[in-house]
Amino acid sequence: MSYSVFSYENLVHAVSGAVGSVTAMTVFFPLDTARLRLQVDDNRKAKSTPAILSDIIREEGLLAPYRGWFPVICSLCCSNFVYFYCFHSLKASWLKGRPSAPSNDLMIGIAAGVVNVLVTTPLWVVNTRLKLQGSKFRNADIRPTNYSGILDAFAQIIRDEGGGALWNGTFPSLLLVMNPAIQFMIYEGLKRQLRRGVPRELSSVEVFLIGAVAKAAATIVTYPLQTVQSILRFGQFNESTGESKLLSSLRTIKCLLINRVRKFGMLGLFKGLEAKLLQTVLTAALMFLLYEKIASSTFKMMGLSRNHYKKH
Repeated sequence: MSYSVFSYENLVHAVSGAVGSVTAMTVFFPLDTARLRLQVDDNRKAKSTPAILSDIIREEGLLAPYRGWFPVICSLCCSNFVYFYCFHSLKASWLKGRPSAPSNDLMIGIAAGVVNVLVTTPLWVVNTRLKLQGSKFRNADIRPTNYSGILDAFAQIIRDEGGGALWNGTFPSLLLVMNPAIQFMIYEGLKRQLRRGVPRELSSVEVFLIGAVAKAAATIVTYPLQTVQSILRFGQFNESTGESKLLSSLRTIKCLLINRVRKFGMLGLFKGLEAKLLQTVLTAALMFLLYEKIASSTFKMMGLSRNHYKKH
C-alpha cells in the first residue's frame, strides 16, 4: 500500500466518490430543489416535500425540479473528487498504515474540507444561481437573473459583482467543513465497529445504513449554517463593505440567523430541514454504497483488496 499523496489508491477513492455522488444526486435531485427553495425564499410557506415539489411542477412545469442539474452535477463531481482525494491522501500520509481513530478522521476531514471549499466555492456559487434562475419566488425582493450557462454566469458575476463574489458564502462554508468531517468520522467509526478487527467487505445494507446515519447526524448539527450559506451564494443579501472581510462575514452570519429567528422563531433556523434530510440522507447513503462497491471492485482487480480492508 502506498502512503504517497500521489498514488493510484487515492485516485481510485476520488473517482469512486465522484461517480457515486453524481449518480446518487441525479436520483434524488428534485428533493434538493425543494430544500433550496425553502431556504432562500422567505415568503414560501413551509410544507411537506411532496407538496413543495407539486407546487413547483404546477407553477413551472414538469422538468422544473431538475432545473440546474448540469451545473450542480459538475460542481458535485469536482467537489467530491477533491474531497475524497484529499481525505484519503492525507489519511495515508498521516497514519502511514497505523489504525485510525475518530479524532484522526475528524481532523483529516476538516483539512480536506478546507481545501475543497477554497477550490470549489466558485462552482457552487454559479450552480446555486443557475438552479434558482427562472424560479417563481414568493419573495418580490429577489432580483431575476439571466445566465445562458455556466461560463456566462461566471462572466456576468465577475463583470457585475467582482471576482470576490464567486467566493460568496466562503466563511460559512469553511465553518461547514464540520459537516463532511463529522459525516466521515461517524462513517469510518461505524465501519470499524462493524468489522471489529476482522477485515471484511461490508454488505450493501450495512454501508447504506451507516452512510445514512452519518449524514443525518452531520446535517442536523450544521443545518442553520447551511441555510446561511445558500442565501449568501444566491447573492441577494447585501453585505456591509466598510469593514474587514472577516468581521463582515461574522456580522452577516449573525444578522441572517437573528433575522430568521425573529421572522420564523427558532424553528425558522431549520426551515427546509425535512427536505434536506430526506435528500441528503438518501443521497449520501446511496453515494457511500456506490463508492464502496466501485472502490472494492477496482481494488480487487488491482490485487489490493485484503490490504484495503486492513488499512480502512
